[in-house]
Amino acid sequence: MTVTTERDTAATLATILEKLRALGPTLRERAPEAEKAGRLSEETIADLAATGAFDIASPAEYGGLELTAAQQLEVVIEASKWDGSVGWVVWAGASTDWIPAGMGPQVLEEVFGPEWLGPRVAGSSHFPASRGRAKRVDGGWMLSGGPWTFATASLWSPFTNLGCIAEENGEKYLVAAQIPRDQLTFLDDWHVAGMRGTGSVSVAIHDDELFVPEYRAVDFRKITSGAIASGLAGSLWKAPALGWSFSMMGGMSVGIAQGAIARFLERSNGRPIRGTTYTNQLEAPLTHLMLAEAHSKIQSAQLMMRANAAETDRLGELAAAGTPADPDYMQRFSARVLMETAYAAKWCAEAIELVQRNSGATAIMDFEPIQRSWRDARIITLHGALNLEALSENYGRLMAGIAPHLVAGITTLDRFAPVPVPDALAPTKAQ
Repeated sequence: MTVTTERDTAATLATILEKLRALGPTLRERAPEAEKAGRLSEETIADLAATGAFDIASPAEYGGLELTAAQQLEVVIEASKWDGSVGWVVWAGASTDWIPAGMGPQVLEEVFGPEWLGPRVAGSSHFPASRGRAKRVDGGWMLSGGPWTFATASLWSPFTNLGCIAEENGEKYLVAAQIPRDQLTFLDDWHVAGMRGTGSVSVAIHDDELFVPEYRAVDFRKITSGAIASGLAGSLWKAPALGWSFSMMGGMSVGIAQGAIARFLERSNGRPIRGTTYTNQLEAPLTHLMLAEAHSKIQSAQLMMRANAAETDRLGELAAAGTPADPDYMQRFSARVLMETAYAAKWCAEAIELVQRNSGATAIMDFEPIQRSWRDARIITLHGALNLEALSENYGRLMAGIAPHLVAGITTLDRFAPVPVPDALAPTKAQ
């Protein structure tokens, strides 16, 4: 099978970005209606599919575009400029593809083989607090429990991957179960403060229990460690999943903030500032100071996410060449990516708050994109994987030579060998 070259993907990226920019004003115009509906329209999903945005992380062996992580980041940034919900769905559709890729060739064929317009797979509840349960039975697994929350992209995907807790020999661990959409019920429970158009509803199985064949339910540790051969040739499939997923996640924050700045400049020209003699907001020094501060926050976030995406690609290339990076470095990199993504989300939300505060009372109206950007950006900071203080402590522990808190789920850091602890710190080592 043919695998795309770096030159091919660079040209593909340029085409996708051009199409997204052309579609952008329409996405922004549709955003209020998507918020009311609690989901993107089928027309919007089809239009996004036509840009190639849902194929950026699909394997080349199955006709996918298979862009690098750094290139995927640029797509997420551009999509998010126009509507945060659009950016979130594009991000979710791409950043989840490593899960089926890590489950083996049979799942890969089911997910990426057929023709499909939209995201290929959604993910839900891959955290320790999952309500789902999995029990090993003859020929597979029996799933129970639920519902599974925050199933972004599930409304438009042929499969949703559910996180379930299994228990064997006194040990609890996470199982990823790939479920076809016709075996799921989609709940009408997405009534939220921001990212309303993402349709991130909860999903449930039809009956009390659901049988899942052996190949469709995999110990999550096998996926995160790359224990199952995918048969895919590209280095993307050897790249660290946390670097891939979370540098792109930070791209949402960057794109939303860039869109808010663009909208502010668009609406402020010729607008007076109350309480001053300025008749044009864009000519006022206080505006210039605010814009410079907002720019610095957004630029800092963007530089970190681009650096992390580029490092993700480099680490994937090393692993594909048979010379993977040291486990100690991999653990530190993953912890750093998580922390820096949380900071990127924080800084971009703060930048938008500056813009919002300087936009006047009309910026609270439903039709105004700035207020939606303000809400959407704050939602990202509340994501379950972006607890800034906890992530900062974990990375600080690693800097000090102390093992991080080891938790199960997508953000687990124990997929790599733990860092050595200096003798002087051994007595105070916390697990």
